[in-house]
Amino acid sequence: MDGLHFIYFADPMCSWCWGFAPVIERLNAIYGEALPIRLVLGGLRPGTDKVMSEAAKASTRTHWEHVHEASGQPFDFGFFDRRDFVYDTDPAARATVLVRRERPDQALAFLHRAQRAFYAENRDVTQAEVLAELAAEFGVAREGFAERLESDALKQETWRDYGTSQRAGVVGFPTLIAGPNADGTFGLVTSGFQPAEAILPAIGQWVAGLRAA
Repeated sequence: MDGLHFIYFADPMCSWCWGFAPVIERLNAIYGEALPIRLVLGGLRPGTDKVMSEAAKASTRTHWEHVHEASGQPFDFGFFDRRDFVYDTDPAARATVLVRRERPDQALAFLHRAQRAFYAENRDVTQAEVLAELAAEFGVAREGFAERLESDALKQETWRDYGTSQRAGVVGFPTLIAGPNADGTFGLVTSGFQPAEAILPAIGQWVAGLRAA
């Protein structure tokens, strides 16, 4: 992506990213085409194959409660009644990359839709059929979706995103950076959740300074 832009490192099954979704939506509404947002999938727990233990559920529930308190985003805590759930974030990440590939302008919207489905609607976004239904809302063909989701090319593209995140030194999600500055570098907007009022003024000052320059 050329020109000034944001890079958003996120994961569709990251609860703090779900809390941050309204901030990203507001940022996109304010700056839109002038400062587009490039989405990079971070890879929260790709390839996990162990069923969530009761201890893991309790820890995750505490995180969700904190996100709800901080952001006001809705959660369906019926999730914790699920048995034998494997918290593998890779299918949902691959589905997001698939939408980004086929409908680039809908990638962020799909990310937020998948998050809402998982957190607020208690839908299992580790399952291809659920992801196909969600992607169809954005004009992605359901026919052959499962095959495309499992393709080696899509898996490699998704893992390249994870690699980009690691090389950028991202250690947590959400992470938002902006640039490039005059020296070609990107500046950190936030590493971790912050409410809109905590970051929008600084972004506004940065944009004003660039325009003045």
